[in-house]
Amino acid sequence: MSLTLKFTKHILKFKFDAGTSRGVLKTKDAWIIKVYDSNLPKVYGLGEVSTIERLSFDYSVDFETELQELSDALRQETLPQTLEDVFELVRNVVSVYRPAIRFGLETALLDLFHGGKFKIFDNDFYQAEKGIPINGLIWMGEKEFMKQQIDEKLKEGFKCIKLKIGAIDFDTECDLLKYIRSQYSADQLTLRVDANGAFVTQDVLKKLDRLVEFDLHSIEQPIMPKQPEAMALVCEKSKVPIALDEELIGVFGKREKTELLKDIKPHYIILKPSLVGGFVATTEWIEIAEAQGIGWWITSALESNIGLNAICQFTAQYEYEGHQGLGTGQLFENNIHSPLAIQGQEIVFNQTLSWDYGDLKFN
Repeated sequence: MSLTLKFTKHILKFKFDAGTSRGVLKTKDAWIIKVYDSNLPKVYGLGEVSTIERLSFDYSVDFETELQELSDALRQETLPQTLEDVFELVRNVVSVYRPAIRFGLETALLDLFHGGKFKIFDNDFYQAEKGIPINGLIWMGEKEFMKQQIDEKLKEGFKCIKLKIGAIDFDTECDLLKYIRSQYSADQLTLRVDANGAFVTQDVLKKLDRLVEFDLHSIEQPIMPKQPEAMALVCEKSKVPIALDEELIGVFGKREKTELLKDIKPHYIILKPSLVGGFVATTEWIEIAEAQGIGWWITSALESNIGLNAICQFTAQYEYEGHQGLGTGQLFENNIHSPLAIQGQEIVFNQTLSWDYGDLKFN
């Protein structure tokens, strides 16, 4: 008996031009992997290798070649018998410098380990007994487009909204925040913003001072990553709580993670499993952050529903009272149909719905 891995590229198409401070996204590459015991090909696990151009540590990798090499390596392996052995196998066959592949292989093996039923972790979320509160995501664009998104999210019942900022005029963005606060107080609506590193270090504190009036929960990555001294100063001086996001990408060792958080002292960190290296790596970040009294939440990174399902089930392993960032599955016109659904401000696993990935053709 040995493990067989097959894969296929799936180009996700956005329903609209998704604007960020790094540019506009129209498509998103993903590789769906399928793993099974060579003697039992009808029972298989699926995972997703997901990257974002110019953001993922490994976005420029030749995934066709690397996934074929991984397939060759797995022929020497058998299905692990424990969860710990699953993670050990992934560590042994995938370099730490391939975080997206680690995430995808962890997911596929965990799915296979649980019988190929899209069960990654057995908890209340998978059993459809409990949903996960999420923030409503507002994409950058013209003022009216952003206002339309805001109104829709509020009407749908979201109690936490996150706005992408930094791509249009800052005064216009402040007008939008002012509009939201004129409708809902901080007690009624939690408001987060994400700058994706768009502010320059010379005037970031001035902009953060202006944002104070909007009672923000936090701002993600106000300046570009890899400026530890500048970011530490921002975290110390800002009256708006700072959350690190892109800052965590490419930081792999436990000592390196610990020192980064000790040096910068952020209020929060935001964890994207497919960008930081999978579930083991995400768990390590959480343990380090909690030891230092730093808050955290988990966010998807524009995965298809295969990756999003895995991240939701992982997130449900934790008791967390705030809002997670797990609502991006509705962005794509050709997403893989799944039981994931948005009900009010929660993402749920609706077991009356089914998976449909019949168009995927594996190598």
